[in-house]
Amino acid sequence: MSADDQGVSLADDLALRGDDELVGLLTARPDLASPPPAGTGVLASRALSAASSALAGESLDLLSVAVLEQTIELGTAGTGRIPAPTSVTAIVKALSGRAEERDIVDRVRLLHDRALIWGPDDALETGAHAPAALPWRAHHLTGPLAERHADEIRGDIDGLDDRERGLIETLSRGPALGRSRDAAVDADPQQPVPRLIAAGLLARVDDQTVELPPMVGQLLRGEPPLRADDLRAPALHDSSARRRFSAAAIDDAAGGEALELIRHATTVLRTLGATPASVLRSGALGVRELRRLAKVTGLDQRRVAFIAELLAFLRLIDAGFPDPPPPSDTGELAFAPTPGADTWLHQAPERQWIALVEAWLEMPRRAWQVGEPDRDGNAYAALSGELHDAYAPIQRRVILDMLEDAGPAIPVDTDALVASVHWHHPRHIRRYSRRVVDETVREARELGIVAHGALTRVGRAAIGDTDDGGHEATVLSAMRSALPQPVDHFLTQADLTLTVPGPMTPELAEQVELVADLESGGAASVYRVSEESVRRALDAGRSSSELVTMFTTHSRTPVPQSLTYLIEDVARKHGQLRVGVATAFIRCEDPTTLAAVLRSPAAEHLALRALAPTVAVSQADVREVLEQLRAAGFAPAGEDSSGTLVDLRERGSRVTVARQRRQPQARRSVPSPDQLISVVSRMRSHDRAASARPASSAMSAAPVRAAGGGESATALIQLALRVNRRLRVDYVDAHGSASRHVVTPRTLGAGQLIAVDAGTDEEQRFSLHRITSVELLEG
Repeated sequence: MSADDQGVSLADDLALRGDDELVGLLTARPDLASPPPAGTGVLASRALSAASSALAGESLDLLSVAVLEQTIELGTAGTGRIPAPTSVTAIVKALSGRAEERDIVDRVRLLHDRALIWGPDDALETGAHAPAALPWRAHHLTGPLAERHADEIRGDIDGLDDRERGLIETLSRGPALGRSRDAAVDADPQQPVPRLIAAGLLARVDDQTVELPPMVGQLLRGEPPLRADDLRAPALHDSSARRRFSAAAIDDAAGGEALELIRHATTVLRTLGATPASVLRSGALGVRELRRLAKVTGLDQRRVAFIAELLAFLRLIDAGFPDPPPPSDTGELAFAPTPGADTWLHQAPERQWIALVEAWLEMPRRAWQVGEPDRDGNAYAALSGELHDAYAPIQRRVILDMLEDAGPAIPVDTDALVASVHWHHPRHIRRYSRRVVDETVREARELGIVAHGALTRVGRAAIGDTDDGGHEATVLSAMRSALPQPVDHFLTQADLTLTVPGPMTPELAEQVELVADLESGGAASVYRVSEESVRRALDAGRSSSELVTMFTTHSRTPVPQSLTYLIEDVARKHGQLRVGVATAFIRCEDPTTLAAVLRSPAAEHLALRALAPTVAVSQADVREVLEQLRAAGFAPAGEDSSGTLVDLRERGSRVTVARQRRQPQARRSVPSPDQLISVVSRMRSHDRAASARPASSAMSAAPVRAAGGGESATALIQLALRVNRRLRVDYVDAHGSASRHVVTPRTLGAGQLIAVDAGTDEEQRFSLHRITSVELLEG
């Protein structure tokens, strides 16, 4: 006996619903609209299928699951089938004390609107496949643990023996379903499985299958358990607690984190440019290379792996053959920056920031798993294909959306966040483990999306409506507000260090980084001026007077004489030797200095040959000549053929981008409201056509019908025009979609029938060659 025998079927229920209600159903369950169903009967069949019911269950929260589970339980009445209807009153009574009555009624309305239950309030029914919408096979919210507190369940777990505890711990780490011969009702009650079933710590699905209740699994994994005894939504935060940080302080912290991440990403790019990292056979970045990068950059390995994943997704680094080859080049593939890295390095901080944030939101990878052991005990490598997870971007959005619900500047701790995510998405409890949520929030904190446990203004803008044309402008505006204002000054100290109280303007940063080396970064960076750094600036074409002027102009403290003396002393020796670009020549105004060069060990290594008292040549590369002379204690400078100083600093290796940047996987497009209205209109038309009574011929009771595309169909249409009768038309459009219409013909000609739809009074056109059948109707 089916549910349809007991009352109104779902098809009848849908037929009685208004157009707006059907549009709402198709909006909530878009799978029902594709392809457009031929009438409400077909729509009902789709809605009752197990696959569609399972999709509908994806968006149900815990209270909705409890209401559906209770509806099934009341209708089943212990028979294992769903023969009997139930009522809203019975559902409210069964869940009384565990949720507010209005919330329970609201969930009943929601399940009714989504066609998971149907019928009047005193005779609600469900389909045979309604359990497919539940997150689990057994009924855990109406079972033995439904009224019990987590502490009681924890006490029962602590009292288990080793065999029983080992069994449920195995299920908690893997799939919750297990197979056992002891699951049958008549099994030996002294065996572990029957004892666990009797204690409610396992649920019987059938005679050979058991399921671990989600609350038990969460307790074993150390996660906040679902409250089956209290189905109200858990609080994200304590409303009475005092806020520790203001919204402005949270945004300032986000800006600081972003600047630090940008600086570290720049360091990684430059390090890979100077010494590209070798590629494993699997195409990943090996643990040894990751350690080397961490040591050279001074960063934590996890931080380097995270940055490498972001840069690789943006195609700012890639595997290829470095050009020019580095000194230690092996001729094999290596990870190095791409030409796109140069563009990113010269962008404004907010542009760099938004690129990193968007990459993280779209990246289908789990960067936080780098270094963790896989199933075989081997560590996951950075940029490995094993870290791919198409669900990762969805997880990040769900977690950030939950933080957004807490409100601006409201901190949320991890346990509260996990509990809230589990309550709103009970079907995906395993996907949102405490570890996943914690690591996602940590990465968001490093990106400046989260600070002090709260979603920042930048985070709220980043997860906003991406379909909005001004989305990028909104995010950039939030980022500019969060970033500290650039400064155009620094503080010069007597120990030849420069303290920069904030991010520098691009113009000042270029000058400071040329003449000084970074010692420590952060909100206030410290740079040190040395003989090598001054020589670097002189090599780039700066004069001593220009350097002194730069320090005098931008320093808020008096420039110490020691710094001035250092610049002048290095400049005095700088440029006495001139190395040209003619592979290579050495020119010197002082013959004594050149003679000293020719007597040095560098002369033999470079194979120097004197052409004149002030000129010598070498077959070595210009950069090698400069390095060897500097190693020998000289201070050469590079020049071009006109005698002008040139900057011969290494720019680092680059690789050609072998692959285009991965685009987010296209999701199934959501039908627009106009499309759904059209689908509903076609269903109504089909229903009207199916219920219309055909006219019978004068000689018999047979209906007057003609096949489409022939003279008989045309004659029948002409007859309907003469006697002003309605027609039932079966039609196949240009896309191959079949439909049925009840129309009143108006004109026939030029291979087309123009008719008015009986239900909407809208004029429609039908190509005669696409009409499959025509039937004359009564009246």
